[in-house]
Amino acid sequence: MNDIASRQNTRKWATQVSPRLNGIEEYYFSKKLSAIEQMNRAGSEVINLGIGSPDMAPHPEVIQVLHEAALNKKNHAYQSYKGSIVLREAISEWYKKWYKVDLNPADEILPLAGSKEGIMHICMTYLNTGDGVLVPDPGYPTYRSAALLAGANVYDYTLDKSNGWMPDLDKLEQMDLTKIKLMFVNYPHMPTGALPTEHFFEKLILFAKKHHLLICHDNPYSFILNKKPVSLLSYDQEKEVVLELNSLSKSHNMAGWRVGFLSGNAARIADVLRFKSNMDSGMFLPVQLAAAKALSLGQQWFDDLNKVYSVRQKKAFELLRILNCEFDENQSGLFVWAQIPEGFKDAFEFTDRILNECRVFITPGGIFGNAGNGFVRVSLCKDEHIFDDAINKCKNLQK
Repeated sequence: MNDIASRQNTRKWATQVSPRLNGIEEYYFSKKLSAIEQMNRAGSEVINLGIGSPDMAPHPEVIQVLHEAALNKKNHAYQSYKGSIVLREAISEWYKKWYKVDLNPADEILPLAGSKEGIMHICMTYLNTGDGVLVPDPGYPTYRSAALLAGANVYDYTLDKSNGWMPDLDKLEQMDLTKIKLMFVNYPHMPTGALPTEHFFEKLILFAKKHHLLICHDNPYSFILNKKPVSLLSYDQEKEVVLELNSLSKSHNMAGWRVGFLSGNAARIADVLRFKSNMDSGMFLPVQLAAAKALSLGQQWFDDLNKVYSVRQKKAFELLRILNCEFDENQSGLFVWAQIPEGFKDAFEFTDRILNECRVFITPGGIFGNAGNGFVRVSLCKDEHIFDDAINKCKNLQK
């Protein structure tokens, strides 16, 4: 009997959650969307302006390529872990055309199932227990969670409105950087919409070389409401200290397709491939061929896309004025970032009031870090008429 009890106790212990999940919570949007779904089922229709999932379709020719390629029975087999050469060549040509960066399609590009996957792959490839990672605050929450899952120690670098939401590299110089191996950077910045300055990117490269850091630049927003797309790799032509992530989710309305890619020098791409090749068996070839077609689209595609987002951005500004929020009209990207009015403890309290009283959901900035507690983020991924409905609902907000 004691032996049976002992085996049962051992079994119970064996199925406990791994300690690597300590400090890792369910993604905020996962929990909030469940609450919104319950409100919708109860008859209180909620306008969701929180999620950055494009509501427009990819170009028709992209869908046509997917359709035709999927009809070919030869295209349903396992694919190369490195991705199709057709897609890698398309990525290379795209970087040359838009960013003036030369990438060897043979070994300096790695297609990914979305750039979010790449963040995890980079952390698992390079980070050991106790290594340090610099993460922006506010910033994309996945940088932090991926680093923690890899066993690293996370060090926030605060981004401030007064500094144009740029890292204070002089302040970082005062830290003990000996254990820092990786720094996440993201410009155009999410959630603030801040654009990088040429001076900042130059300083960042020098900073990384001086302290032997690897910079991971997450660059999925460079074509949304931004006339000058920039790659950090253009400031590190030798690809010595930069790995850059990019994605078709926002720039080509392909969020659900899960197409991203990593660019850098051949040795680092090979490093990440060692990890990635143990995690998946390649991307569906028709998706890769359609992605290559998307990358061949010209200026007209981006002009048409940004014409829609520009109208929506103005609607978001109108909504935020009604809510007495302050914001910079010179923002880029798929969101609008705004400071909440006085009188609220934080943005969670502010957004919950809007949700409960107006049935409009916008994102509290605190989910992106402590420095975002006094701000909110509004997504532009809704039709302008839905923005009109949200504006009308919020006009009745009690003062």
